[in-house]
Amino acid sequence: MLIRFHAQAAIAAVFLVYLGMAAPAQAQIYTWRDGNGNLVLSSRPQAGTTPLRVYAVPKTNAIRATRSVAAARSRLYDDLLVEHARRNDVRVDLVRAVVQVESAYNPLAHSSKGAMGLMQLMPATAQEFSVSNPYDPEDNVRAGVAYLRQLLDRYQNDEQLALAAYNAGPGAVDKHGQNIPPYRETQNYVAQINQIAKGPVQPRDHRIYKVTDLVDGRLVVRYTDQKPSSGPYQLVVGR
Repeated sequence: MLIRFHAQAAIAAVFLVYLGMAAPAQAQIYTWRDGNGNLVLSSRPQAGTTPLRVYAVPKTNAIRATRSVAAARSRLYDDLLVEHARRNDVRVDLVRAVVQVESAYNPLAHSSKGAMGLMQLMPATAQEFSVSNPYDPEDNVRAGVAYLRQLLDRYQNDEQLALAAYNAGPGAVDKHGQNIPPYRETQNYVAQINQIAKGPVQPRDHRIYKVTDLVDGRLVVRYTDQKPSSGPYQLVVGR
């Protein structure tokens, strides 16, 4: 069984379980994105594709997946998203896309890694932005958009890097020379938001750094488009 949803629709899955006469083996539901960005749910894994999530359904071997009505839910929070997007000078469509991908507009969403609420705040982020209740939409969106603004400032308004850092953490982005980390989850995350956010994410500025290294007792000058993580350098092209 395979069901395909369009990525721009607000997506949430409700799984109805049918019990057999005996206690069959545990069933599983696999989810992934196809080449067009559509969310796919299936009772069988797809060869060569790493599932986004796998849902275990014990004591059943028959599963039917249905689509919940989430459009009304997204409209319910739109004024809140617009308010905080404008307050933090972040594209409204970008904020909507982040909420769509992070929680499908479910204010009670909770991930296995501990992320919470509409914008899936990690506990450290919630603490940094003084969030008293991460499942309160107002508190969650206030902190989530402010954190997204912080990441945009950190990466000179480069939306790709800000999104990658939102997903994998800024430490992972910096570790890989301020590039999107080579993690399939993070790369898919950025691509999904790019597709949903009505237009391409803002491209990176072209920056060239002049670096002077000490090699065998002599100074060697080299140029790179990746910001050095340590040591002296000079920005010679770009802002």
